[in-house]
Amino acid sequence: MLMEITFPGGKRVDAQFNGMVIQTDQPISAGGTGTAPAPFDLFLVSIGTCAGIYVLGFCQSRGIRTEGIKIQQKMNYNPNTRMIDRIELEIFLPNDFPEKYRPAVINAAEICAVKKHLQNPPKLEITTKVAD
Repeated sequence: MLMEITFPGGKRVDAQFNGMVIQTDQPISAGGTGTAPAPFDLFLVSIGTCAGIYVLGFCQSRGIRTEGIKIQQKMNYNPNTRMIDRIELEIFLPNDFPEKYRPAVINAAEICAVKKHLQNPPKLEITTKVAD
């Protein structure tokens, strides 16, 4: 699996992966143009959307309508560490969502691959190489 990171100008940093370009930028307050999410924003978004794809798959596999289902993600910023120290996902279900599946939909969100990687982080190695 290979991803290429490039610098197209300004504060933008792009990633080419699986035939797609994922664009990032810094907000105006950080010297960017705010034309794309900041890299850390994409990281946070990946948590909620990953849980969402598992909730969606759970519902689709059981023929449960997904209209009216949404996930709200709250991040708690710790000013002492200057880091997010808690992330809460709350799944909002419509009134007609089957009662018997309410605990199971939480379990579906819990198996998110992003969450698993946060709980067991990969080793990160950074090196340099002079381009040919």
